[in-house]
Amino acid sequence: MKKLAAIVAALALAVSGITFAQKAEPAKAAAPVAAAKEAPKAELIDLNSADKKTLMTLKGVGEVTADKIIAGRGKTGYSGKDDLVKKKIITEKVYAEIKDQVIAKQAKK
Repeated sequence: MKKLAAIVAALALAVSGITFAQKAEPAKAAAPVAAAKEAPKAELIDLNSADKKTLMTLKGVGEVTADKIIAGRGKTGYSGKDDLVKKKIITEKVYAEIKDQVIAKQAKK
């Protein structure tokens, strides 16, 4: 009978330990989320002024595409970042990957 009581007591401690450990985990998980919200946003890459090396940091943009982007600026530059697709410099798929990382700033007159 004493063995049975010891087993029941050990099981109770084990279950309470598991329950206690589960309560502690959500507090740890909340910290990275708060840190992610405070992280500074990366600076947008300007299609009208970025150099080849900078353009090549974008996913799906290699040496040839970077050259096409630079050549596509023309005299007036891009009026919007979606010009890359309109002028058939990149595909819709590549544009979807980079659209939140680029901007087409207009020259001040």
